[in-house]
Amino acid sequence: MSQLVARPLEDCWRAFTEYASMPQWVPGLREATLVEFDVTGLPYEVRFGYAVGLTYSLHYTYDLDEHVVRWEPVDNDSERGGVRGFARFEEAEGGTRFTYALEHDQGRKAAERALDNPQTLVEAFARWMHEERD
Repeated sequence: MSQLVARPLEDCWRAFTEYASMPQWVPGLREATLVEFDVTGLPYEVRFGYAVGLTYSLHYTYDLDEHVVRWEPVDNDSERGGVRGFARFEEAEGGTRFTYALEHDQGRKAAERALDNPQTLVEAFARWMHEERD
């Protein structure tokens, strides 16, 4: 799923990689708690807590040159229905092309899958970038 965000690439990248702002735009997310930074100072492990009682941790890796973020469940969370995926930010006419893909682990319940609908998340991020930064 992808969408044009009418903001510069660096603004989108910075906003997406700022774990503390995620509850402001991710539907149903109550908290995002940093567990560990990576060597570049970006979040490596983040613990998430949703309003529906779902909690899990993700490990993040970054391709700084290509503006790609990848994530996967922390080993002990994969059996609880974690998610893995990526986000890519590319310069485009009129702003930034934001591409988001997600894969659910088998243990993920239908209600939890609905929270992570890629189209909903892409739209929520784009809306938040426009509303919060106008």
